Amino acid sequence: MRSRAHSSLWVGRKSPWYLPVSVLTDLLGAGAPVTLLVLATHRPWAVPIGAVAALAWAGVQLFRSRYTARVLGESRGTLPVLHDWCILLGVLAVLHAAAGVRLPAPLCLLALLPALVLTLLCRKGVHRHLSAVRREAQAVIRVLMVGEPTAVDGVTGHLAARTDHPYVVVGVVPVGPGPLNSVVRAGEPLSAEAPESAAQDSEQVIDAARRIGADLVLVVPGAATSGDRLRRLSWGLQDAGIEMFVAPGLVEVSVKRLETWSAGGVSLLRIAPPVRDGMQPLLKAALDRCLALTALVVLAPVLAAVAVAVKVSSRGPVLYLHERIGRDGRPFVMWKFRTMRVGADRQKADLARDNDHDGLMFKMRRDPRVTRVGHWLRRTSLDELPQLVNVLRGDMSLVGPRPPLAEEVAHYTPVEWRRLTVRPGMTGLWQISGRSDLSWDETVQLDLSYVDNWSFTSDVDLMARTFRAVVDGRGAY
Repeated sequence: MRSRAHSSLWVGRKSPWYLPVSVLTDLLGAGAPVTLLVLATHRPWAVPIGAVAALAWAGVQLFRSRYTARVLGESRGTLPVLHDWCILLGVLAVLHAAAGVRLPAPLCLLALLPALVLTLLCRKGVHRHLSAVRREAQAVIRVLMVGEPTAVDGVTGHLAARTDHPYVVVGVVPVGPGPLNSVVRAGEPLSAEAPESAAQDSEQVIDAARRIGADLVLVVPGAATSGDRLRRLSWGLQDAGIEMFVAPGLVEVSVKRLETWSAGGVSLLRIAPPVRDGMQPLLKAALDRCLALTALVVLAPVLAAVAVAVKVSSRGPVLYLHERIGRDGRPFVMWKFRTMRVGADRQKADLARDNDHDGLMFKMRRDPRVTRVGHWLRRTSLDELPQLVNVLRGDMSLVGPRPPLAEEVAHYTPVEWRRLTVRPGMTGLWQISGRSDLSWDETVQLDLSYVDNWSFTSDVDLMARTFRAVVDGRGAY
């Protein structure tokens, strides 16, 4: 019931073409290639078989709720689509065996690949369009906040700093005295003490919500809004047909780590600890080494060509070996192709005043120490390929926080030190989110979010998204 009510908030919000385009892409992406395959192999029932494949793909998407208004455009992730595609393979394999159709398995996989690719492209296109219209305050959910002023300002500021969600705070009903810094007051403040009339709170909140056209009420619990008072407020909003959400005060905690419990009628929210032991870290280590070894073998010609280009273009060694700090503060030597002139480290202090980055990192958009070939290597991220050796040795991972310098770690706070509880990575949230264009605080927050919420499947998704970030080149200098 709650899911359907929340989905109803989206009616009329998103562009009406999202659904038909998504469905049509799925039908054609699966049906057309399969039909052509059957025709090419001179087998009967080409069109019916193609229709079955198309309907099966659309059916899987429907069963997985990919066509709901709440889901359309919200994610461009690769793993959900890949998961759905694997389900499609299983469904069609069962139908293939039951119908007695004899088609070679490799050809079947080849015919179904367009469904995967086209669906991925369609989802990313819809997500890109939705992100663009949200920057213009469209396709959003209007939120009325209720809570103590200081707490409300904190949650509102956090929501306003991100554009990857639909919630826009349009007003506040404060609880108790105090100034509001980030949002406008939408109604008279609620008393800091529970009112004598059970309906008094809900009447004020409902009146404010209707006056500003809010879609839902978001309550930030505090000393004055907890227990029975919060329960009574929920009754009033439910009777008025207004959705109510409660913000528990958690930030950057994946919903996968949250579990709801109950003890004596008290609702509890359990936060599962970050994954540190068990099967997932073992799978991550195995994937790291297998992919690193495979990549070193496959990319050997590319590595050789880059090495020659570095050697010919400027005097000095091909590789740049530099100490970085790894897991639990242990130092290691990181490998990279050299992109700067020999002696560039000694010039760093002279260029400190031209640092384009805040915080502890040093970055320059037009660093005079970088060679001509070095600029191209950084733009394409080819300079980082030797780090595959570090991954193979276990110093680094394919996915993880940015590997820091010892001079940075010397100034770490206890919060920033938490980045070192996992192995640093060749790629991570920081790379697909802008790399050097990020501020220091943004880089730290992304790394901490990864450290706390990582999973084996999220690593696979990040590796897939890294390819687009490397091609785009944004923030690489």
